[in-house]
Amino acid sequence: MPTTPRTTARRPLRSVFVALLGALVPLLAATVLTAPAATARPAKAAAALTEVTNFGTNPSNLQMYLYVPGNVTAHPAVVVAVHYCTGSGPAMYSGTEWASLADRYGFVVVYPSVTRASKCFDVSSPQALKRGGGSDPVGIKSMVDWVTRTYGADTSKIFATGISSGAMMTNVLLGDYPDVFAAGAAFAGVPFGCFATTNGSEWNSECANGTISHTPQEWGNLVRAAYPGYTGPRPRMQTWHGTEDDVLRYPNFGEQIKEWTNVLGVSQTPAATDSPVAGWTRTRYGSTGDRAPVEAISVQGVGHNVYGSGMAARALTFFGLDSSGPGPQPQPGACKVTATTSAWSTGLTGSVTLTNTGTSSVDGWKLGFTLPSGQTITNGWGATYAPASGAVTATNVAYNGTIAPNASVTIGYQANHAGNSAAPTGFTLNGKACT
Repeated sequence: MPTTPRTTARRPLRSVFVALLGALVPLLAATVLTAPAATARPAKAAAALTEVTNFGTNPSNLQMYLYVPGNVTAHPAVVVAVHYCTGSGPAMYSGTEWASLADRYGFVVVYPSVTRASKCFDVSSPQALKRGGGSDPVGIKSMVDWVTRTYGADTSKIFATGISSGAMMTNVLLGDYPDVFAAGAAFAGVPFGCFATTNGSEWNSECANGTISHTPQEWGNLVRAAYPGYTGPRPRMQTWHGTEDDVLRYPNFGEQIKEWTNVLGVSQTPAATDSPVAGWTRTRYGSTGDRAPVEAISVQGVGHNVYGSGMAARALTFFGLDSSGPGPQPQPGACKVTATTSAWSTGLTGSVTLTNTGTSSVDGWKLGFTLPSGQTITNGWGATYAPASGAVTATNVAYNGTIAPNASVTIGYQANHAGNSAAPTGFTLNGKACT
């Protein structure tokens, strides 16, 4: 159970100005960020913010704050709410609606808190941009593991959200730990890998200024490189951005859409566009419902302080935590696979045809599948195969990396077998299940 609680009272914030990198980045010394207005909390509520220590591996000395509502459900969902630069876990608790929403719906909220001088999360170092590489993502993953152990949390309902630096960390967490997080909501962030540096600096001016642009495939490759070989389902992404953001400029909004539509294997053409609030333009990619694979909300005329009252509730709807019904089931990818084998005594040849059933081209592909027990690939063509047995990933070669809509590519392999010469099963295209 948690250590002896150190509680923080929630109170309205008048005006908290935060300089994005403080003295560490003179370039931004004049830049300020206003913390979101606090949400009033019922006076009689017994739950309080608690600091948890000794929660697990924590290479960058993060603090862990936890909010468990009095009506916490059995096997609760978990929301990781990540603060902005020079903020803190307690400030995120006081200044956002996540604790009030937890009171209503019974989930647990984790508030990571930075202890380094800048109070910014590490979203730039090589260690941060690799699964298990070290730095802040490892500590946050340990917090999630602690809550899962202590409260029997539902591991299929782990979510991340954040503002500014926390929004950037949301992108990083979903890239580093796609097997942990089901979805994320990023308020005024940048794509995974955009802030990367190799000189120890926490700040990347090119990314902040919106001058870094990649193809969707290039962005997607950065995410996939964080966890090489992973072929499981990928978390959904909701991203918010103000059109007048002068800290993490607006082009980063479009780059995030390019990145996550590619990662999730859906078209960059919106499946739905609407304006749920005056001045908002909401686009959904991959499907039209509240829990589309990617949802993007552009807020007209608003600067870096895009987060406002009511937005957390909309993120909660995207997560699927505002109802008692089941969460969204993984949707089949826009692909179809047929596979056959031809066997002899101890060997076989396999043929796999992948068809793009979507409306946009696939630029670069990884086809995951599972070989029957006892089969080992000895040779292949049309793709590179690794590993040779079990859960295999076939990666395109130079001449067949692009598959147009309704087009197909056929690959093949030779394998040894120990009696079971059946065709492979469980096909995924870039992490998303095929029919």
